[in-house]
Amino acid sequence: AELNDVIGVLPKFAIPMREVGDRFQNMYFAAKGGNWGLAFYMSKYMHGAMNPAKVTKPNEYPLWQSFYDEKFAPVNKAIFAKDFAAFDKAYTAVIRECNACHVAMGYGFITVVKQKAPSDQGIDYKVPSKGEDVPK
Repeated sequence: AELNDVIGVLPKFAIPMREVGDRFQNMYFAAKGGNWGLAFYMSKYMHGAMNPAKVTKPNEYPLWQSFYDEKFAPVNKAIFAKDFAAFDKAYTAVIRECNACHVAMGYGFITVVKQKAPSDQGIDYKVPSKGEDVPK
């Protein structure tokens, strides 16, 4: 019973997805500004934000994991290559994949768009860095 109480207060998908969305948007501005370390940091912690779903949504979590491992992989590859053109192409493809997944799961009313400004305004997105700068 106590374990179920703990599981009951863990976020399902909606709350972690909010963090995923903000980090995803910030990642674009970091890459655009040449702050590749920040872009990868956002990717890494965007992925980690979904960890509660391993417990709260065990049937849905594998969809997220395969999305990140497969569909999102080109974004991470472009980050480590410091290649904004490849990043922009992969990032735009991920937006399409996000929206297709939302439709497939019955959430077609959630449509991801590329923001005109980052979600977090208090970050310097132009600090020169590379993906390898992110601590393990």
